[in-house]
Amino acid sequence: MKPVLDSKPVRLILAVLSAVVIVFLLQRGFVFLRDTTASKIVIVVFAVLWGVGGVALLYTVANWIVELLPGKWVARVQPIVFVGPGLALLFWFLAIPVFRTLVLSFRDPTGQKFEGFGNYVYAFTNRIMIETFRNNFMWMVFGTFFCVSLGLIIAVLADKSRYEAVYKAIIFMPMAISFVGAGVIWKFVYTYKGEGVGISEIGLLNAIVLAFGGQSQPWLILPPYNNFFLIVIMVWLQTGFAMVILSSAIKGIPAELLEAARIDGASEFQIFFGITIPSIQGTLITVTTTIVIFSLKLFDIVRVMTGGNNGTNVIANEFYLQRFTYSDAGQASAIAVILLIAVIPVMIYNLRQFRESRAF
Repeated sequence: MKPVLDSKPVRLILAVLSAVVIVFLLQRGFVFLRDTTASKIVIVVFAVLWGVGGVALLYTVANWIVELLPGKWVARVQPIVFVGPGLALLFWFLAIPVFRTLVLSFRDPTGQKFEGFGNYVYAFTNRIMIETFRNNFMWMVFGTFFCVSLGLIIAVLADKSRYEAVYKAIIFMPMAISFVGAGVIWKFVYTYKGEGVGISEIGLLNAIVLAFGGQSQPWLILPPYNNFFLIVIMVWLQTGFAMVILSSAIKGIPAELLEAARIDGASEFQIFFGITIPSIQGTLITVTTTIVIFSLKLFDIVRVMTGGNNGTNVIANEFYLQRFTYSDAGQASAIAVILLIAVIPVMIYNLRQFRESRAF
């Protein structure tokens, strides 16, 4: 005769009770973190143990419960236990906000009165919005082109160098800096003090111009050139990303294929355009579309550098201004929906390319 604790129903009851106890302890831990006046070290240590340990225990007990179910139910319920919470978070923090934003885009600034398509008419006819579309287009075209082109060129040249790791580390290093941090750094590069007695330029670019006998300029208030000065920051940040991904793809090209082309008399340019580019086409498209998405939803650099003034405004910054400066929920939501619609086709194309590359 089996001991009572070895029976499946009793173990199932114990597992459920364990899950209830863990959920209760997690809830009490949250209350403690919310109300405690303990030192920061105690709070940090407790938060790590409470968060990581509690969630790990909860998943362990949940898996235990599932494994005690009848055989056919294990395969059905187990994926839900592990994937379900993630899907629930996506639904709560992504799907519902998108739906609410769509509803708000048809309402007045307070979000109470229905206005129809008035906010969208504003978005496509207002002078400021047209300017933001133009600027985002410039970021998308020029920023993406230079990021991918320079990343590809550096990847090819570094692959032939004995100091490849050093060069790549230097180019990739800006990726470790946040966009806000990069904006602060480059704001010092473009700093302009003006003309007058006792005034000396501290901006790097103006210092170089003055050293060669030129005249200092207020680079960030010279439209439309100031947009290109901002795009330089994006190129500085994203070239390393493009270089690393494309370099990995280039290294995957069979060396025998390249050697055979050289034996047949092909030049390095012919090899580059005839073999390298076609071989990494899928990766090239993926990198390009990724940077396009970034350029469409760009915000940090413009916000830190110019605040969108002097003809540098972009869609995401205008959304921020409408919502948090002018408190116009309707127009801000319409702009957010337009930005989402602009990004979705690029994302779908990117996913299709990824699936096709995996199919091979």
